[in-house]
Amino acid sequence: MSDFNRRKILKSSAGIAAAASLGVGTAIFSPLANAQTLTFKPEKGAKLRVLRWSRFVQGDIDAYMANVKKFTETTGIEVRVDNEGWEDVRPKAAVAANTGAGPDIILSTNDDANLYPDKLLDVTDLAEYLGKKYGGWYPAAEMFMRPDGKKWIGLALGASGSLIVYRESMVKAAGFDKFPTNTDDFLKLYKAMKEKGTPGGMALGNATGDSVWTNWLIWAFGGKLVDKNNKVVIDSPETLKALEYAKELYANFIPGTLSWLDPNNNKAFLDGQIGVTNNGISIYYTAKNSPDPKVKEMAADINHAVFPVGPVGVPTESHLFFNQMIMKYTKYPQASKEFLRFMMERPQFDDWLKGGGGYVAQPLRAYEANPIWTSDPKNTPYRDSVKNLRPAGYEGKLGYASAGAAADFIIPNMVAEAASGSKSPKEAAERAQKRAERYYKV
Repeated sequence: MSDFNRRKILKSSAGIAAAASLGVGTAIFSPLANAQTLTFKPEKGAKLRVLRWSRFVQGDIDAYMANVKKFTETTGIEVRVDNEGWEDVRPKAAVAANTGAGPDIILSTNDDANLYPDKLLDVTDLAEYLGKKYGGWYPAAEMFMRPDGKKWIGLALGASGSLIVYRESMVKAAGFDKFPTNTDDFLKLYKAMKEKGTPGGMALGNATGDSVWTNWLIWAFGGKLVDKNNKVVIDSPETLKALEYAKELYANFIPGTLSWLDPNNNKAFLDGQIGVTNNGISIYYTAKNSPDPKVKEMAADINHAVFPVGPVGVPTESHLFFNQMIMKYTKYPQASKEFLRFMMERPQFDDWLKGGGGYVAQPLRAYEANPIWTSDPKNTPYRDSVKNLRPAGYEGKLGYASAGAAADFIIPNMVAEAASGSKSPKEAAERAQKRAERYYKV
């Protein structure tokens, strides 16, 4: 829970005056719970440019653009939205931060905001307002966006859950009545499915979203990149056990996963080449809405499960996190804040969650009640992706080092090297240790 969520609600004229002193326009607090409103006064002649990651489900961008249009109609502010692949947003955002020119607002991934915190606009007032109004931010959202514990350098947008996607008929044919809940049985399932000619596979290339399963793997066996003091500890007995397991698991993968990026497992699954993988809800969404009758029929056979628990005995979930950053160089900081406020308010955010079919899970607790999570039981496992998320920098402090190490795919590369046999588990762990130490300098 954030510091703001532990404060008492502002009361009386003194509270209103304090809110007004923030210089953010008008703050009005109603006696009704969570009825407060906040608006930012846009600069005259403001025009905004937004760079965001490209959609994996059409409903996401359709609903997002409908909200953009609504914002323009409400405020008169023209908004240009550019869509780029995940792998392209990160370098473009870095260039913009370093040159001081480019989009006003950038929607990026993981804790990229920590790569250039001094280049981002302080949005503490907006973050605290939204947190108070909508039940509070989940801890993962707070950790990503408050690296110094004092201010917010961005807003969480949500997360695309990295869950197990599988064909029920193929899992049953392999001898399992329900999806395995522990790593031993998970390996047995992969072996059995390969023997049945319906193998599985997960991305081992530099896939921004789908390679996060490698974090789960390492954590499930007790390994971690750094300890609580940010000391690099990836070269450990626990990591070696995880990498030995990875070798056994990989032996049952469909060929080609070493070069898989984010689109590859979607295509392989929908083509019927594999019967189990990890992914967001986009595979199921695509099948349900496909014009191809054969693909549409597949949707009834698709189901989802959380990753199995490893020897550590607790869930170790890793998901692709999405952030929203306002660049400090923007000529229109008030208009930018007003845009993010508008997009995160219930009427717009609820519509966006529904439009995306559950592709993104909310960062604010109040949105757990969105009907998208219960209208189809197969959507429900994705609902708590942000709530259960472990940051990629676990178990250390988030900052430049954690963001840089994640962006450099140190964990996925280590797992790929050990799993494929290009390096021994020990060699792979030692290389990962050295690479990580370049970021986590003592």
